[in-house]
Amino acid sequence: MDLEKTILRKVGEAVTRFKMIREGDRVAVGLSGGKDSVTLLEALLLLAKRAPIHFSVCAFTVEQGKFLASIEPMGDYLKQRGVDWTYYRDNPSFRLLEEKPDHGCDLCSRYRRRAVYEIARGLGANVIAFGHTADDFCESFLRNALFTGRVSSLPPVTYSRERDFRLIRPLVYVNEDLTAQFAHSLGAPVIPCGCSQRTGTVRRTLRDALGSLEKDHPHLKETLLSAMGNIETSRLLDLRYLDLEGDLNGDLRNEEPTPAEPMPDSGNPFVVVG
Repeated sequence: MDLEKTILRKVGEAVTRFKMIREGDRVAVGLSGGKDSVTLLEALLLLAKRAPIHFSVCAFTVEQGKFLASIEPMGDYLKQRGVDWTYYRDNPSFRLLEEKPDHGCDLCSRYRRRAVYEIARGLGANVIAFGHTADDFCESFLRNALFTGRVSSLPPVTYSRERDFRLIRPLVYVNEDLTAQFAHSLGAPVIPCGCSQRTGTVRRTLRDALGSLEKDHPHLKETLLSAMGNIETSRLLDLRYLDLEGDLNGDLRNEEPTPAEPMPDSGNPFVVVG
């Protein structure tokens, strides 16, 4: 399998389907130090060279005091690649570690979000790209359904509260097996974060459960992604979508479910296969 071609095709599909990147955009990629964000950066740099529209790519890293090794190798790697990279030490996050060492993920995310917007504004970026993969989308979907009672997941595209930034997740169709292989093939440094090593969390439990199921059902995550794009509202329990009075034409309950729309394999302007 040609890793680069496979990843570019999947990222190009996501960018095209969800209209993630548009003419004149400046895309700031959030580099967490891991394999996923490195893969995302490399994919967008390659797409920028062959896309039918013009857009630029830069990268940034928010230091919150949780890297388990020095981030310096990442800086050296990006310098060799000629990538415009901003390293930002978020002092409020360091104070948070001192004052509330057992703080939860939500509070840490809130600090990071504030820093990300501040950095992107300084970089002149209007688009912020995050390295969430298909695995993250599936885990988020299951976590919300099982533990919060909501049918929802990560959005592929959304906007900041003031709508001054478009937030995109171009790796929605790329799983972590691919990002791990690709990052290794690039020789890119992977700087682990302490949060990724935590055990006993809901996220870790769901990840292990999905991994176990995929041994017998190897395309499980692809099926879950298809389900997220093929919602049968009349077959759920949300009163907003149920025809309790029989006012609609036909009996929706007796209809066969519509097959999930396949991901586009052609007509993708962002990928030119050489």
